[in-house]
Amino acid sequence: MAFSERNIVVIGAGIGGLTAAAMLAAEGAPVTVLETGSIPGGCAATFQRNGCRFDAGATVGCGFHPGGPMHRLGRELGIRWPVEREHIAWQYRQGVLLLDLSSTRKEILGHFPRSASFWQEQGALSRLLWHLSAGGLAWPPKTARDLALLLQKGISGLSGTARLLPFVSRNAYEWLASHGLHADPLFMRFIDAQLMISAQTTARHAHALNAAIALDLPVSGAWRVRGGIGSVAALLARSIEERGGAVLFGKRVVRIDAMRCQVLGLETADGSAIAADLVIANLTPDSLARLLGDDAFPVLGPKGPSPEWSAFMLYLAVDSGVFPDAFPRHLQLVAPDGELGEGNSIFMSVSPPGEQERAPRGLAAVTISTHTRPDQWFRARSESRERYQALKASYTERVLDLLESQLPGVRQSIRFMEAGTPFTWERYTGRYRGFVGSYPQTGLFDVRGPETGFDNLFLVGDSIFPGQSLPGVVTGARRVVELVRRQEA
Repeated sequence: MAFSERNIVVIGAGIGGLTAAAMLAAEGAPVTVLETGSIPGGCAATFQRNGCRFDAGATVGCGFHPGGPMHRLGRELGIRWPVEREHIAWQYRQGVLLLDLSSTRKEILGHFPRSASFWQEQGALSRLLWHLSAGGLAWPPKTARDLALLLQKGISGLSGTARLLPFVSRNAYEWLASHGLHADPLFMRFIDAQLMISAQTTARHAHALNAAIALDLPVSGAWRVRGGIGSVAALLARSIEERGGAVLFGKRVVRIDAMRCQVLGLETADGSAIAADLVIANLTPDSLARLLGDDAFPVLGPKGPSPEWSAFMLYLAVDSGVFPDAFPRHLQLVAPDGELGEGNSIFMSVSPPGEQERAPRGLAAVTISTHTRPDQWFRARSESRERYQALKASYTERVLDLLESQLPGVRQSIRFMEAGTPFTWERYTGRYRGFVGSYPQTGLFDVRGPETGFDNLFLVGDSIFPGQSLPGVVTGARRVVELVRRQEA
């Protein structure tokens, strides 16, 4: 069957699914995207509430730098992203410690001068890893062709590739210890906080090479997306439609029909039956398995690490006077002790002044997130509504206490507040148990690729290597598109 004749269906209008769909549509493939909700973007959507437009997650725009994954994607699709470079990626605050994280690492080196050799090594490793992942990385390798491509990339950067070998068996803590930094609790708390938001785990568990990439985000740069992070998804959806594809909202897939490792079609909640020659699922593996039925578990298999975290969210409309013009758009606040996440560390995004499409004059739209494990939330929900609401109120106070410790008086400036829990994430994104933020990046080899065990069904999104973030899911989507192309060869 010719490429242009295959009926391709994408489940989910997250960034990964939209990227794969837009790239395939640009090559002439007929693509239909089915989205449960009313807006595109998934975890990177921007939604309307009480006169404000809130980013679903406290999200940093990244990967838009020249040569970066978002920059390259925009050039290929003819999309001009509505972005502006941020002066700093985000500001880190822990007690009296305040660090502006920028491309120069000036303030980090000023506070932690003994870390200079570590950052020099991290920079060299991340540059090499970005080089190897350019154009999509066939990892984990599955075929002889994958191995040949990896070998080709390795040879092209041979002088640097050998530098990776000492780190293959290290975790980030061991790497830091080799520089004598493990004995500095303030520095380790800072590093652990960065790894939690980018690698979903801390230094004792994060793989060293995963950490090298994760710690590179401020250097690569942060970008403000006008209109909110959801503008990225909206432009990708428009690109699909302009090339003859379709993005259909309110289409919740309830079943995938398959036989002998071959998907035949899909069924939606409104009773529609949709034939498909190829399906790309922008879902977590658990969510996908539930659409395939119990028989799918042996086929999908326990490949790759499982997600651990969901998020507790606060969406606030705050008097804009609390945030002066020079105030950073992103703020990371960390308590001096206690487990990271669960209200002891939060990440906050604030809408820029002057963007009245984000918030009415005099207000700022604020999104705050903290890592949380989902089981307690679903357990409370099953026990009683009162237990669930009490847990939500407890976390709200915990987050606001940490916020107030750094921004005194902010409570009195809140004009609207709404909370979101793992139950909310499951309801609005369809992600089983509300897991968000990808899997803990603890190893190079125990990761999941796009293949599912079904010949014409692929995964895309933050559940597959290289994981979360705009650059991560776009790089993963390239891998999926390459696999689809191979089927046409």
